[in-house]
Amino acid sequence: MKPDMFKEPVSILVGLGFPAEVRSVLEAYRYLSECPTSLRDTAHSIALRACGAALRGEIEAETARGLFAAFAEKHDVLTPDTKSIVAFRLPRDRDPHVR
Repeated sequence: MKPDMFKEPVSILVGLGFPAEVRSVLEAYRYLSECPTSLRDTAHSIALRACGAALRGEIEAETARGLFAAFAEKHDVLTPDTKSIVAFRLPRDRDPHVR
């Protein structure tokens, strides 16, 4: 595995809410570099600097991943973790579709 690859991709929403997976520091850096100015705040600056440092080998890729994911979560572009979503089901006696 390349040193800038994430162990787990960060799934984000892009464009009109389409999911995309960011798999490496370079992809995260590109995304942050192209962010609209409305998203450029302290969290953006920290994540961008961390990605730059990871590309130079100064910090681990997973550190940059965590800061990128925190930025994405703050700005509501992190996709929900489908593994943690539990299906809700009414008890059989209260389910109107069960006779």
